[in-house]
Amino acid sequence: MKPLLYFITALLCLHANAQRKHSATSQFTSYKGLIMAGYQGWHSTPDDGGGRGWGHYLDNRTKKPLADGNIKIDVWPTVDEYKKVYPTPFKNADGSTAYLPSNRDESTADVRFKWMKDYDVDGVFMQRFVGNTRKTGDGSNRNHFIKVIDDAFKVSKKYNRAIAIMYDLSGMRDTADIPVFINDWKMLVDSLKVTSGGNKQTYLYHNGKPLVVIWGVGFNDGRAYTLKTVDKLVDFLQNDPQYGGCSVMLGVPTYWRDMGRDCLKDPFLHEILKKVDIIHPWTVGRYKDEASYAEYASVQKADLEWCKANKIDYVPNVFPGFSWHNLNPNSLFNQIPRNRGKFFWTQLSGAIKNGAQMIYVAMYDEVDEGTAIMKVSQNPPVGQSPFIKFEEGIPSDYYLYLTGYAGRVLKKKIPLPQDIPMPKNAKSSL
Repeated sequence: MKPLLYFITALLCLHANAQRKHSATSQFTSYKGLIMAGYQGWHSTPDDGGGRGWGHYLDNRTKKPLADGNIKIDVWPTVDEYKKVYPTPFKNADGSTAYLPSNRDESTADVRFKWMKDYDVDGVFMQRFVGNTRKTGDGSNRNHFIKVIDDAFKVSKKYNRAIAIMYDLSGMRDTADIPVFINDWKMLVDSLKVTSGGNKQTYLYHNGKPLVVIWGVGFNDGRAYTLKTVDKLVDFLQNDPQYGGCSVMLGVPTYWRDMGRDCLKDPFLHEILKKVDIIHPWTVGRYKDEASYAEYASVQKADLEWCKANKIDYVPNVFPGFSWHNLNPNSLFNQIPRNRGKFFWTQLSGAIKNGAQMIYVAMYDEVDEGTAIMKVSQNPPVGQSPFIKFEEGIPSDYYLYLTGYAGRVLKKKIPLPQDIPMPKNAKSSL
């Protein structure tokens, strides 16, 4: 009877796979060996046609227009390579008008994905906040993020960069938003065809299946949704006859393994984690300099060992620095300094030494919290609102360079250097 049972099971599996809507494979068959970054795509301008005004550039809590002293970002992006940029009320040191790009323009995605290719950054996870998927108001917010994802998938094929969806559950309304989540994934698969595309498919696969991330699992900061809700989302992505068949990566607290500090003390968390393909701890703000990272490194090493023992993959989190003073004026400006790239490189090299096979960078374009690795201006506007500038001699593309360099080390194309690498266009030695 056993051979017959195996045959029937195999037929059922083949039938299920035939019904699913994803491509059988992708150009990117595994996260292993890749260094990926998070991509927000938040920002818009009043003249980009999207109807969101200064979306995410403006601090709406003040009920005041965008102006010096009322802006959310702590780093100012470079604008010289974009096809379209928009004038702002801010002024440069020479009195000229300062400009900003909009994520609603496909040309913005084009430039940023071109940088990924130029600097050997393997690709990005498109951040998809569940709250932004709801059909509310005039729909401009939801429409913005659909267009951002659509544009990104188009240019990912142009520049052959890996790309995947990362759902952020922050702001989720527990069971009421389960159908919102499910219907959004169905829309992305059916309308935007994110997991299909024939020979040009660039959606990131892992363990032979398209990889979907659920971020915000197990945090103890009073979130409305429960672990039971997360379990239902995981089950849908893994087992739905048409839209399932996915690998799942969970974004969890830093101290998920021992359920300490930032984590819920609920054993059910580990039950869910043992069902998924990849565990990704969030460490932004959990250490603030090279010395405190060195203390955390032992936690990371133990995390890797736990995952290996449980046959689950592990993705460490790295970030270049942190500052959100313009968003939260009571916070310290340049709260976690970049220290001429040393803070970032210490994490990158430390993860590789600990045995990481893949890395997640927070973030590619996060100018609000000062974690962006994309090119940012060394000559931002002057005035009441402060903006971070890199130290003397550090070029605007340095963090793209470091990310790509670490990626080549991860792929074993080059050895891990003893000291932090320095690009040829730097003006001074580190």
